[in-house]
Amino acid sequence: MGKYSTIAVIYGSDSSEWEISCRSGEFTASRIDGNRYSVYEIFARFGRWHLVAYRKKNAVRIIIPEDSRPEIDKTDFSVTVAGEKVKFDFAYIMQHGTPGENGLMQGYLEMLGIPFSSCSSFVSTITFDKFTCKNYLRNVDYVKCADDVFIRQGEAVPGLADKVIGKLGLPLFVKPTDGGSSFGVVKVKKREEFDDAVKTAFSEGKMILAEQFIPGREITDAVYFDGKELVALPVIEIVTDHEFFDYDAKYNGFSEEICPAPISAELTAKVQEASKKIYGRLGCSGLVRVDYILSGEDLYFLEVNTIPGMTSASLVPKMVRTAGLDITDFLTQIIENS
Repeated sequence: MGKYSTIAVIYGSDSSEWEISCRSGEFTASRIDGNRYSVYEIFARFGRWHLVAYRKKNAVRIIIPEDSRPEIDKTDFSVTVAGEKVKFDFAYIMQHGTPGENGLMQGYLEMLGIPFSSCSSFVSTITFDKFTCKNYLRNVDYVKCADDVFIRQGEAVPGLADKVIGKLGLPLFVKPTDGGSSFGVVKVKKREEFDDAVKTAFSEGKMILAEQFIPGREITDAVYFDGKELVALPVIEIVTDHEFFDYDAKYNGFSEEICPAPISAELTAKVQEASKKIYGRLGCSGLVRVDYILSGEDLYFLEVNTIPGMTSASLVPKMVRTAGLDITDFLTQIIENS
């Protein structure tokens, strides 16, 4: 018997990633062990949370018509469906972006005392902000951080473009400090592209980062706690003809994701060890994915994803398959050991 019996999978979000979140959440819900748990799928967007489907233990999935979906009672994180009040005893958060990845959903669940699958509210907050997260890692010896310039919306900085380019050179990246799926990220190759890149990044958030371009290979690795120790999954290299791993490359087939990455055993071990150290230094829990640029022998940190994508074509499921693990058993480990 496991620790939990009634799992709520929360997906949808208030960010540009909400549709991807739904795909991740539906895939996750479909792979959670139906012999061990009852699974309830909650669509949560802009404060309205509704039950969209459920699958009781050892039963088939029932989809609820859109016009009759019951609302979640936020006072105790429960729902009444078919005349039965169901109180969830574990939340599997699959909300990319706010409120599931920036600590808001975690804070709500923490106040109710309900266990969940991801990092704590505090850790989620600091990892969601790329600038803050990098500041936790700038002086460690197992990963490097590219130079950057932090910019807040409304902040008056005379000659901003010239100052940023003077410090970071060209090309450079301009990106929101929060958010994911490469929304708002622009590679700037010419001085005249900088101002438009800043506007694009600010369309996704109030704080942005101009970051030095590091030439190299994009790689990623995921880490989770299996109940005894931290486990690093196989490393993936991402190859794309695009300027970088943008939205189209991620979700529309314009990339090749090679797993395991074609790098030496020594470099693979270096990446996996760095991922576990980052997980520990930041105080992570559950499953996280860490993205890097491998420039020669140097490993540059890009970001931590505390709610990594979990569609059938996502990076983590590919790592799981390459490791020879069953995805249902893998999710059980996440649920029981978060």
